[in-house]
Amino acid sequence: MKIAILGTRGIPNNYGGFEQFAEYLSVELVKLGHSVTVYNVHFHEYNQPDFKGVVIKKIYSPEKQIGAAANFIYDYLCLKDALKQDFDIIYEAGYHSNAPSYYLLKKDSPIVITNMDGIEWKRSKWNYFTRQLIKRLEKLAVRKSDYLVSDNLAIQQYYKAEFNTDSFCIAYGADVVDQFDENILSDYSIAAHQYFLLVARLEPENNIEMILDGYVLAKDARPFLVIGNVETKYGKFLQQKYKAKDVHFLGGIYNKEVLDNLRHYSALYFHGHSVGGTNPSLLEAMASQSFIVAHNNPFNKAVLEQNAFYFNGSNEISTIINEFPETNKDKRLLSISDNVAKVRSEYSWKSIVLRYENVFNEVLKSK
Repeated sequence: MKIAILGTRGIPNNYGGFEQFAEYLSVELVKLGHSVTVYNVHFHEYNQPDFKGVVIKKIYSPEKQIGAAANFIYDYLCLKDALKQDFDIIYEAGYHSNAPSYYLLKKDSPIVITNMDGIEWKRSKWNYFTRQLIKRLEKLAVRKSDYLVSDNLAIQQYYKAEFNTDSFCIAYGADVVDQFDENILSDYSIAAHQYFLLVARLEPENNIEMILDGYVLAKDARPFLVIGNVETKYGKFLQQKYKAKDVHFLGGIYNKEVLDNLRHYSALYFHGHSVGGTNPSLLEAMASQSFIVAHNNPFNKAVLEQNAFYFNGSNEISTIINEFPETNKDKRLLSISDNVAKVRSEYSWKSIVLRYENVFNEVLKSK
């Protein structure tokens, strides 16, 4: 089977969730004997023609010249190139910049499968007009794609209710981490279980202000570590707002071993994502045996069920921080154990990759 993965900045991952997903999926599919090509932006720092057997195809993106609007150009050029090749399946990661490119598709085009990601138009960073545009693009992607993938049961239910459209429900993956190195903490001048942690893109819909406001209200002496790219307008705003507090913005960290250990040894791990499906950073926190405090929404609850504390506002976060050590040690141990078991049974990369292979085979046979 010849497969192309489009819609990411490329692999190896040095950016975010879809890139991480593309790296795992592509490498594992190659191990299963398939030919896989991942499209990378031309300025990606990796400059080899292949990565662990995955063919790398670099495509021009004017992102550094025109910003986010470059994604439409980049995704168009990726699909235009992919349609010249002899791929059996084109897998599109996301839709809100890919969808206009689907007008390139013809009857004899390869099968196009789109991962719809979260409900993009609900992201609070967008203004009204951008939200309306993204809603139109969502409809276009649903109409033009041969098949859809939802990464969360709540997302699958949304597309069924909104468009009467079925989708394959396949989550992201993670592998349970069994070995940890406490010495890594010394690089950050912290001690085990004596700090709080958040790993996310610094975007408003991830409720970072709500979480940090709750931390400030709690007046806890332990520091709060925030991992995510701070070189954005919102990132700089957050740094300015909390500069007098014991909040440490560490920037982006892409070394998985470091992230695994920081998650594992945190007193509480905060997950504020509110409009996505099954978020990669949430699965990795579960796999790293963190105790998780999550925003109260259907997407997070579909993954964590009862194995987390949930919050709707800053006051609840403050209460959780102040009351957790004295009253919830048993809940911590049980929740971590249940989350690890769920990662092994439902979210292991091996099972996710095999699920994708089965879906790809299924849709090819139907064609």
